[in-house]
Amino acid sequence: MSAIDLFLFGDHGSVRPRPLRIGPRHTASHHTEVPSTPAGLAGARVVETRSNAMTSPKVRRAAVRWTSDRVTVSRHLAMAKIICSALLGATSLAASSGETPPALHATSWVSYTPGAGVPLSYQNPNSALGLPTRYSGFGIDPGVVSPFHPAFLPSEVVSIGPGGSLVLAFDRDVIDHPAHPFGIDLIVFGNSFMADLSYPEGVCGGIFSEGGFIDVSADGVVWHTNPGVDADGPFPTLGYLDSGPYDLVAGAIPSDFHRPVNPAHLALMTPGTTYAQLLALYNGSGGGAGVDLAAVGLSSARFVRIRVPVGHCCTVEIDAVTLVRPETVPLTGDLNSDGLVNGADLALLLGVWGSPGSLPGGGSADLNNDGVVDGADLAILLGAWSA
Repeated sequence: MSAIDLFLFGDHGSVRPRPLRIGPRHTASHHTEVPSTPAGLAGARVVETRSNAMTSPKVRRAAVRWTSDRVTVSRHLAMAKIICSALLGATSLAASSGETPPALHATSWVSYTPGAGVPLSYQNPNSALGLPTRYSGFGIDPGVVSPFHPAFLPSEVVSIGPGGSLVLAFDRDVIDHPAHPFGIDLIVFGNSFMADLSYPEGVCGGIFSEGGFIDVSADGVVWHTNPGVDADGPFPTLGYLDSGPYDLVAGAIPSDFHRPVNPAHLALMTPGTTYAQLLALYNGSGGGAGVDLAAVGLSSARFVRIRVPVGHCCTVEIDAVTLVRPETVPLTGDLNSDGLVNGADLALLLGVWGSPGSLPGGGSADLNNDGVVDGADLAILLGAWSA
């Protein structure tokens, strides 16, 4: 039997650990009793012993059981400490206005020049922040956002006229990630739309695009123009994957605003393309104009500028700019797709606690797919916690 170190707690008015070593040639050197046992340590009570008694197999087994229970409880306490620390961190994160989880969309505007011909009600750059609109037209022409029914309210889009510009910023660097689908790193959402050759069936009759240049920058000073991509152009926004082109009720399956449409599919969206065929070409994406940082020689960027040249035909509307998620095997518990499992992900999970788990930016916090976010999902997330 190898030596086992124990700590016995005396009953002399203070909790004071006293070492007791038990081994093949060691006997008890103390005469003591543990008067009380913490919850969860049933059976760990060591009663009064004499030196010769500790050589008894029964006592040895009791001592080993006591040590095993102590190790188990220590592990439980360590896990409890991790959970408490994580919960406190998440609470602090959610409560602090300056420490929100990294967003997958533009979070602030740096500058805005309306340009010519923009109505005052459409001069709110805050309308371009956050995620794209899924349902538009409340009180006027309500319906799901689709390639045939774009977002159009002043609270949903901001307009940029000839000679105008809008500079948006992210709260983290946008990376030219090799796992981004089709090499696209950013998606700009406007309010372009398709003509319907067979209303209300949603048969493509061409895309009404209003243009606009897309510039990207790492520092907000040096700008690079993305070639051949219209800001307010292909692909018109699609809000839901299970809705018709003009449905009045929101769908149950949201599109993915962080997955671009394959640029090669634009050539396939010819007049006569049915709505079902359009959904297949979008392949789960929410649409938008894709931006490839590598195309302008950048490995990362933090700012996006939409500008309309003087003399342009019309105004350009912008709804949102989002980041693209890498197409890799997802990291369990990485709810915000930043490559780590930490307090930001925990804050997202706690934000949908007790619900089916749908997250505002897409994805789900229901990590075990049982239909509700609860302690089982918390355990999975903590088990995948990044070092």
